[in-house]
Amino acid sequence: MTPGRLAGVLGEPPVPDGTWEREAAYVSAAALRRRVPAAELAARVRELPGVGPVEVRGNGFLRVVVPVPGELVTEIEPLELRDPGWPDFPRTWDNPGFVVRYAHARAVAVQRWGRELWVPEEFRPELLDDPRDRAVLRALAEVPGRLASRDPGWEAFLVRLALAYHDAHEHAPAVPIGDTPAGPLHGARVRLARAVRDVLVGPDRL
Repeated sequence: MTPGRLAGVLGEPPVPDGTWEREAAYVSAAALRRRVPAAELAARVRELPGVGPVEVRGNGFLRVVVPVPGELVTEIEPLELRDPGWPDFPRTWDNPGFVVRYAHARAVAVQRWGRELWVPEEFRPELLDDPRDRAVLRALAEVPGRLASRDPGWEAFLVRLALAYHDAHEHAPAVPIGDTPAGPLHGARVRLARAVRDVLVGPDRL
């Protein structure tokens, strides 16, 4: 289940809820904004394939659990965001420009390494269940809502996504290490890195 499919029923992008470390979920106030009975809208959402439990909260919000959150990367398309004008130097973790640009360059490199190491191109989103992968997915899940927002707050978001990706890149690698053969998990992570590449701004190499 993806934000786009949920938005097709809700009429607007849902908002990711919680950290997604153990459970991926979205919340939506669409019933209130559209003046539709929340129970009726929840019933429509439950009919979607790939949806988990749907809860109607007392305030009229819907909470929708998504068992396979990794599917959302299939909806991420290259964004044409302007560089916020961060300075190039110093190239340290204290410089948000470096943090974002370096994450973009790393995500680009993963695409190249994946091809060189014959990482399978098959995408199995259910394999993106490591907490670090989920942290990246949680950040990416905000993209549809930010694109629809009048005040998307891209700068802070880009830094947060970049930091989550750096953690995943270092501790949940997308390419095999040593004698480990390339497998479906690597393929899923290469696809995740592509989504990160398409959202972040920066050069392909630093």
